[in-house]
Amino acid sequence: MVPINDRSKKTLYLMRLFIIIVAISFSLIACKVQTKKEEIKDNSETELVKVTDEALMDSVQKQTFNYFWDGAEPNSGMAPERIHLDNIYPSDDKHIVTTGGTGFGLMAILVGIERGFITKDQALERYEKIVTFLEKADRFHGAWSHWIDGNTGKAKPFSAKDDGGDLVETAFLIQGLLTVKEYFKNDAGRGKELSEHIQKLWEEVEWDWYTKGENVLYWHWSPKFNWEMNFPVGGYNECLIMYVLAASSPTHPVSKEVYEQGWARNGDIKSGTELYDLETVLDHYEHDESPVGPLFWAHYSYVGLNPKELKDQYGDYWKLNKNHALIHYRHSISNPSNHKGYSDECWGLTSSYSMKGYAGHRPDNDLGVISPTAALSSMPYTPDESMKFLRFMYEKQDSLIGKYGPYDAFSFEHKWYLPRYLAIDQGPIPVMIENHRTGLLWDLFMKNEEVLNGLKKLGFTSPYIQKDE
Repeated sequence: MVPINDRSKKTLYLMRLFIIIVAISFSLIACKVQTKKEEIKDNSETELVKVTDEALMDSVQKQTFNYFWDGAEPNSGMAPERIHLDNIYPSDDKHIVTTGGTGFGLMAILVGIERGFITKDQALERYEKIVTFLEKADRFHGAWSHWIDGNTGKAKPFSAKDDGGDLVETAFLIQGLLTVKEYFKNDAGRGKELSEHIQKLWEEVEWDWYTKGENVLYWHWSPKFNWEMNFPVGGYNECLIMYVLAASSPTHPVSKEVYEQGWARNGDIKSGTELYDLETVLDHYEHDESPVGPLFWAHYSYVGLNPKELKDQYGDYWKLNKNHALIHYRHSISNPSNHKGYSDECWGLTSSYSMKGYAGHRPDNDLGVISPTAALSSMPYTPDESMKFLRFMYEKQDSLIGKYGPYDAFSFEHKWYLPRYLAIDQGPIPVMIENHRTGLLWDLFMKNEEVLNGLKKLGFTSPYIQKDE
């Protein structure tokens, strides 16, 4: 178990009280009160009424939402790339905001409205601030860079030659913006104006230009280095939403051939395999023999795009994502490398911080690091398994939880964790939990007529498309 720094029993007890108060929906009772409800014991032997699943989800949603609300970069309102509660920023990048992480944050704020954490007017004001910033920030044929200086709006290089447009991060941002647009589009006044500004930003992304005239989408372009990053995007990975949006664009669309030849690799994407007696459904790596990717692949494209009954000629996307999550779950139970702490209640590998810096954790690249976003953001696919992990964290490992929810990653084996967060890991948690609970973000995004037209063009079937016909 990760050390809890010799905290007194009283401190541990008070922290549990705080978590319960945040949830609001449950209360403490003395151990002598007779009750039929199941009881649990903390380390001080004080008995509590068992926290309900709903209350636990309320807690983690509110905490992770606050990363994008209280923790937002002040000038832009955007999501900071990282928040380190130890205030150690080796790259001096506290003011750097993230394009894709902001897309997830936009949707988390909608969760905040519906859960009563903030008012709709408060959210509208924040959205206006973000959209105004995005309108003035550097763009490259309509696409934003991966990182942006929150003070100036100038692109911040992600790597030496990655200093221009990032179409994948732009897609994650547009997914969030279009979801917000659907929420406000029928409002009068400022809500309608916000929707119009979002539509303009959406229409200005030149998806077709990022093909270089070929039948594939390229991830990057730089005014200094042109196409030197040379990253044509083939599936399967986290980038499905980029191809869907590119096909859906009302102004700069790509053809079905770009999807079929670029993303689907002329059908080779169907060459999946099996792991832990589960089909991967699609081939997870174009240039690698790894059988399955990190779990964020089951989240980023699907915070808005609803995979339920979503199918095309290549696969069933609900089965794809459900099996992906279950493979990670079964890997932790099987635990072939005997990593300390892995179990049916402690599981989930994805790209996150680690003892060795940022790392892409997956079953065949397992460093003994658990990333909470992996299991928590998989709640729609593995509700029982994900809830068990959530309960494990809040009832047994509260030293691994801070003001913005569970810390980014931890390792029992290496006795390691840091009080640090990443936007791209915190963002999917409140959004995917809400999709599990109510389908809020899925229903909003899938109402967009241009998106539905794009899905039809690519040959997808979905209950939303059927209703629209």
